[in-house]
Amino acid sequence: MTENSAHGLSLEDKASLTSGSDFWHSQAVAGIPSILLTDGPHGVRKQPEGGDALGLGQSIPATCFPPAVGLGSSWNLDLIRRVGEALGDEAKAEQVSVLLGPGINIKRSPLCGRNFEYVSEDPFVSGRVAAALIIGIQSRGVGTSLKHFAANNQEHDRMRVSADIDERTLREIYLAGFEYAVTTAAPTTVMCSYNKINGVYASQNHWLLTEVLREQWGFDGLVVSDWGAVNDRVAAIAAGLDLEMPPSGADGQIVDAVRNGHLGESVVTTAAERVATLVDRTAGARIEGHTYDAANHHELARTAAAESAVLLENDGEILPLTPGGQTVAVIGEFACSPRYQGAGSSQVVPTTLDNALDAILAIAGSDRVTFAPGFTFDGTPDSDKVTEAVDAARRSDVAVLFLGLPSATESEGFDRSDIDLPADQIALLKAVHSANPNTVVVLSNGGVVSINPWRMYAAAILEGWLLGQAGGSAIADILFGLVNPSGHLTETIPLRLQDNPSYLHFPGSAQHVRYGEGLYVGYRYYDSVDHDVAYPFGFGRSYTTFAVTDTAITTGENSAEITVTVLNTGDRAGSTVVQVYVHDAGSAVDRPTQELKGFAKVHLEAGQSTTTTITLDPRAFSYWSAKDQDWAVEAGDYDVRVGFSSRDIATTDRITLPGNIGPRPLNAMSTIAEWFAHPVGGPVLGAAMAAAATEDSPPIAPELMAMAGSMPLGKLAAFGLGITQEQVAALVAATQRPQP
Repeated sequence: MTENSAHGLSLEDKASLTSGSDFWHSQAVAGIPSILLTDGPHGVRKQPEGGDALGLGQSIPATCFPPAVGLGSSWNLDLIRRVGEALGDEAKAEQVSVLLGPGINIKRSPLCGRNFEYVSEDPFVSGRVAAALIIGIQSRGVGTSLKHFAANNQEHDRMRVSADIDERTLREIYLAGFEYAVTTAAPTTVMCSYNKINGVYASQNHWLLTEVLREQWGFDGLVVSDWGAVNDRVAAIAAGLDLEMPPSGADGQIVDAVRNGHLGESVVTTAAERVATLVDRTAGARIEGHTYDAANHHELARTAAAESAVLLENDGEILPLTPGGQTVAVIGEFACSPRYQGAGSSQVVPTTLDNALDAILAIAGSDRVTFAPGFTFDGTPDSDKVTEAVDAARRSDVAVLFLGLPSATESEGFDRSDIDLPADQIALLKAVHSANPNTVVVLSNGGVVSINPWRMYAAAILEGWLLGQAGGSAIADILFGLVNPSGHLTETIPLRLQDNPSYLHFPGSAQHVRYGEGLYVGYRYYDSVDHDVAYPFGFGRSYTTFAVTDTAITTGENSAEITVTVLNTGDRAGSTVVQVYVHDAGSAVDRPTQELKGFAKVHLEAGQSTTTTITLDPRAFSYWSAKDQDWAVEAGDYDVRVGFSSRDIATTDRITLPGNIGPRPLNAMSTIAEWFAHPVGGPVLGAAMAAAATEDSPPIAPELMAMAGSMPLGKLAAFGLGITQEQVAALVAATQRPQP
């Protein structure tokens, strides 16, 4: 029995425990205290006492770490765990019991307005990043809320739309990251999403919240609604939703449902008990006097930001710049007015805020730096600002342009309409490049932008994402080589929006969005069809170079252990991300050509090598079998590919696994091709055909065999093609007898 318990409470008290007392607090009932839940995937957003319900921009100052779009690009799980510990310390200092994050919804389309809050187009990366953050935060006694469960991949019509997805795609893409985080990091709460899944609201989806989350994954925490996601209080609690936030005042509906026999009281007791357990599990968050070192957290945010930026281009090794060397024209309003986070519920008031211009001045010296804003955030062309910027570029050795998306273009609550940079910024880039070809572009954006239309005007491109409150200093550190860039993309940058596999299905219509691309999300599509992209999944440059010099693989029971030797072949220290992809060489089911199944970030001095071991468990080789309602590994050959992106594969090794599923039973509706491919059915059918053949039997034409290959065996009897139904039944029976 926990210290706080709902057992023995009246039905009314138990019902009241299952909803909040106000926008941010749970109910205090019969000695069970109220607790505070607060937004915070990348920083604590605690509202001051007496503030309005949302209060965006009015929260108590806290460290703003890089949002997930940046932090995920670090691929550094140890660093991410340390960020989680810092978030936990800050939440604890503010008596916050549950920090509402991390968010790990899949980046199905680059248009999703909330992509800055999510990690990747790939569930393997998303799940590992989420687990590291959860472990870090909860190590401080603070709870987390893994969100938004599930298939919340757009903002358009998010409170009503039905995400229509087949089960295999759900399991392999949209649930897999949640599954890993739940089963390895045990978040204290999971937050359900607003949308429907195949016509049923997530908040009242028994299959999702009870059968999958609790019964199959073993989750023993609390399910909380996204704020305002409950549409039917009784259906929600019956489905497995424990806490409605904020309160709708409908607790009486639960009481009435129990009284009239439509809802078992035990269901209410269970939900209330989970609330009481959450109060106990987060008791460590409510210890008075806890403090944190804001300066140290700012430095951690700077380190995280520096590892999150991705170097995309560096023609002629124009970067890094030399401190005190070249004269530099810093151009772009983002350099002094940084965009460091996205808009909406995750908006943090930072404890301090660096900007890149000040950091560049501090490194290069004010006598070597000229600044020109170049444009305004409203997108209105300003010829005077362009002229000033071009003059500054012409008089300098290098021009560094800070370009990106204004905050009004991407936010929680709506999706983007395109992935283009504002036209006035591209025009500015062209003008500056014509004056000085030594032009470096630094991007600020929460979702990917199309780079191909303008990349010929940039000698170097640094994808700066949204990097939190210390991003300005981190960018300067990278530009001048004080930090070697080591970020790698967790999403593909396409040549055009139209290339994205969800393009024809996003965002749906008539309150439905069909996930018509199925499994083929992001690189799973681009790599499978060998489609050109601007920058592939996993890509990232460095100021040094790396090589895989050796791989060794040891196989187990449907598992493998890969030992990789990596060498820094350049002249300076740096970090890279070694990635392992798996290709099923002979799958009988539809599978992407390759999928990420392991990675490791390694740091090496110049000329140094190291070995790292990456373990692939059976899930690395599995697909979800809807027929078996389980994960299936086919017997056969698998290619294990090791490299530095999905398109930069250094080594490929083939292994053979026994699988965990046997041959499927044959029947009369199995095709001729399936019969011949079957280890038992092939010989049985071949022997029967040989016995029926005579010396005068003409050879079977290849085209007839090809046509017959897709015909069920039983249909031959229906068409009178030399076999009877009795003979078909005998052949089926022969395959089911024990074999010698």
